[in-house]
Amino acid sequence: MSTVYDVPADLLINQVAKELSQEKKVNPPEWANFVKTGVHKERRPENNDWWYVRSAAILRRVYIDGPVGVNSLRTQYGGKKDLGSSPEKFRRGSGAIIRGALHQLEDAGFVEKVEGGRVVTSKGRSFLDKTSVLVKKEVPELAKY
Repeated sequence: MSTVYDVPADLLINQVAKELSQEKKVNPPEWANFVKTGVHKERRPENNDWWYVRSAAILRRVYIDGPVGVNSLRTQYGGKKDLGSSPEKFRRGSGAIIRGALHQLEDAGFVEKVEGGRVVTSKGRSFLDKTSVLVKKEVPELAKY
């Protein structure tokens, strides 16, 4: 049985995002086409399906680090803000995006709130592990391991 730890993160996140969008477990809000993902960004995301990708990445991150809160996820998705001639400074990512994605993942039954943050439910763990198996079958180099 393959788990999240056995497959590359980018392949897993893309596959989970595809399944979340096909099954309509997660839906982007109306404002998703107009926002930046943090104050450190200069523009909005170029990928039109970025909400699904971010939700999949958050689900994976909660699986690995859980219990995890919004503030620690904001730090995870932050980056350096360009301040012109001044030195760059780290800024955290958008809390509204992370909070919205977590609420949708909770409604889908993949994440639940516990004391100290959020953790992946057994349904979410099963979903990610089954997706990991699919990813491992698709990539021949991973099948050896």
